[in-house]
Parts: sequence; structure tokens; C-alpha cells
Amino acid sequence: MLPSFLIIGAQRAGTTSLFDALRRHPDVTGPAAYEDFVRLRKEVHFFDHRFENGIDWYRSFFPLTVRRRLARRRGGDLVVGESTPYYLFHPEVPARVAAALPDVRLIALLRDPVERAYSHYQHRKRAGYEKLSFAKALAAEEKRLAGGDELLLTDPRYRRHHYNHAYFRRGLYAEQLERWLALFPREQLLVLRSEDFFSQPAETYAEVLEFIGVRPWQREKFRHRNKASYAPIDPALRAELEERYAEPNARLAELLGRELGWSSPGVRAGEEARASSGSARR
Repeated sequence: MLPSFLIIGAQRAGTTSLFDALRRHPDVTGPAAYEDFVRLRKEVHFFDHRFENGIDWYRSFFPLTVRRRLARRRGGDLVVGESTPYYLFHPEVPARVAAALPDVRLIALLRDPVERAYSHYQHRKRAGYEKLSFAKALAAEEKRLAGGDELLLTDPRYRRHHYNHAYFRRGLYAEQLERWLALFPREQLLVLRSEDFFSQPAETYAEVLEFIGVRPWQREKFRHRNKASYAPIDPALRAELEERYAEPNARLAELLGRELGWSSPGVRAGEEARASSGSARR
């Protein structure tokens, strides 16, 4: 079998938690983790890092079709998926997926880009890939990613920076989704807010199950995987990032036809004013 759905991103947005919940559904499975690089039976990285290995290599991570036939005889089903959050950001991936899996269902889980960037930085810092402060890492990003994405195919150093250090750029969701929508019909892409999944996991989970075409199934408890604790972001730096993301977030809202509700300087000021007057609503 090959995947009928992919969670394509974003990184540090709850993709591990969502895929973990999906794999616990009796009709859903994912890649076998017989290779060390398949993290949490989740990320194969075929369409980004290992595309040259070929589609038969990719297929080898998933169950034989006979398992689906057996499941259907027993009154169930078997749906296969994969979750590699770098897929959303890597510019070569949409065309590769469209050629190999033209009917695949795509799920993008998007988090407030300021929170996502800071969580990404903390994750890379804990892993030993980042020695700079967050402010200096953001300042260094433009130089680290100088030269353009065409270097992804030729420059190992650029590839490392693109994967590890694109803290701000990974939050430019509109331009990333536009690459996918240029190749896939809108009905094949489900865009979710991480904040909704974190606060209302059962409702989001039900929406995803319907989207990937499996029967409803209730989970008693949802686990938040890869959760970490760290000091809050500096308020001045947060305000700066909110200002930088204001236009990209507006572009995303226009693309999706709905507001995402992430704070911008004007929105935050309005919320604080309403709260102080006692008229704020959650």
C-alpha cells in the first residue's frame, strides 16, 4: 500500500500528537519503524530527503494490500498515512507528491507562527544544533538562507540551515500552501489550527477522521507529544515578530477565506483594551 493521507506540517505544531491519535484508530496505520530514522513510526522523509531511493523503497514501509482486504472482510478497513512536517516547507515536495500520490489527502496543522518559531528554536537548541540566542538566530537567518532554495539540491550547508534554522520562514504559511494548491484541488487539503487541536482535540480529531474517510471513533484521552518547557519569549521580540508576521498572516487569511485568530500588534492591543473594560470575550 501507499499512503492515502499525509500530514505535511507544520513543524512544532502538534503533528506528532495528531498522528499518534490517528494511529490508535483501529482502521489507521502508518510506516513501519524498522529503520532508525523513522521517528515514532511517523516520519519517512521520502519526498524531501530520500526521494532518490524510489517509490518502491517508500512502499516497503507500509502494509501489504492483503491486510486491507482482510480488514474489510471483518467489517473494518485499513487506511495508511504518514506525517513528515518538513513536507510543507520543502519547495520540491508538492510536485513529487503530486506525481506519486495524485489522490492523496493532505493535512496541514498550523500554529501561531510566533509560537511556532520560538518552539522550533528551543527544539534545535536542546538538540545541539543552535548555539545563538533566539534574537541572534533570527538575525542570522537571512544570511544562513542566502542564495535561494535552488541550493537545496546542491549545497549541503544550505540544506542543513533550511531544515534546522528557518525559524521565521517556516511561519510564512501562505506561500507554502500556495505551492500545494497549485497542484492539488482545494478539497484534498485540510488546514487546521494547532490551537483548536490543543484546546478541542475530540472535535478536531473527528474532522480529520471524516476527511481521511474512516469511521468515527472516540478516544478517551489525547496525549500531547513532544511537549517541552522553557522560558517565555521576550515581550519586545514577540512584538517585533508579530509585526513581521502581520502581512503574511493577512495573506494566509485571504487564501483560506477565514481569520486564524493569531495576535498581531493591533489585535493584541484591542484585546487588552476590551479585557481592561470588562467586556473581553474568550
